[in-house]
Amino acid sequence: MSAIRVRKVWVEYGAQIVLEKLHLDIAAGDFVAIVGPSGCGKTTFLRLLLGQERPTRGALLLDGEAMPNEPDADRGIVFQRYSVFPHLTVLGNVLLGSELQGAPLLARLFGARRRERIAAARALLEEVGLGEHLHKYPSQLSGGMQQRLALAQALITRPKVLLLDEPFGALDPGIRAEIHVVLKRLWKETGVTIVMVTHDLREAFSLATRVVVFDRYRKRKEERTRYGATITQNIEVRKRDTGASLDAQNQLGRDDPATGERLGRDDLASAQQ
Repeated sequence: MSAIRVRKVWVEYGAQIVLEKLHLDIAAGDFVAIVGPSGCGKTTFLRLLLGQERPTRGALLLDGEAMPNEPDADRGIVFQRYSVFPHLTVLGNVLLGSELQGAPLLARLFGARRRERIAAARALLEEVGLGEHLHKYPSQLSGGMQQRLALAQALITRPKVLLLDEPFGALDPGIRAEIHVVLKRLWKETGVTIVMVTHDLREAFSLATRVVVFDRYRKRKEERTRYGATITQNIEVRKRDTGASLDAQNQLGRDDPATGERLGRDDLASAQQ
């Protein structure tokens, strides 16, 4: 499990400010959902955590150390579009990450080490419901099955942090609900710290321990494009250890930890518009 600290982070592209004054603590083992309107910098923030982007100002810390400047095995990611290799089987897709980790030069393990990694890959694929599809190719899988495969692919290296970029947005509601169950179980079993971007408030509150809202909506309407998005709300949904949900009605009547202002019923809805 790993803790993330975000300190006064800005992201600017020339005169354009994308994110400003981000300040956030994510405890080890937390499941944080990032919500907000399109174009407010949610995916940019995820790219910062992955190492694909660097902040213009401020600091990102992972377990008290500066966030690495490029993606590594400590940070797994699942995208909305299925990020699997079409020329590899289900087992091959998951085994590849494990082999790259164990043999970065050859990307190939041998003997007992390979048998051990194959057994681990099979066990994980069984966990996500793909145990009977080991030798199929991604083109032979449904969308939901491909996303289960992408999840297994991201978790096989046992990352400290799992990043999810709207991973279930293209799935039917029934399939999405099934994968939610799988994700919750794997999160509890592994203790991995999860940061997920989603447009679905119901999904955010049903899965996450904390919901964080990115927005510019407190600025005057005519000035929105001049300012970057920031964290406008930071809502604890449930405790990590117990999984017990907090009373949503009471939570919306409490002070917002991010702004110190009183939360209103319409705040979250307006943030999604």
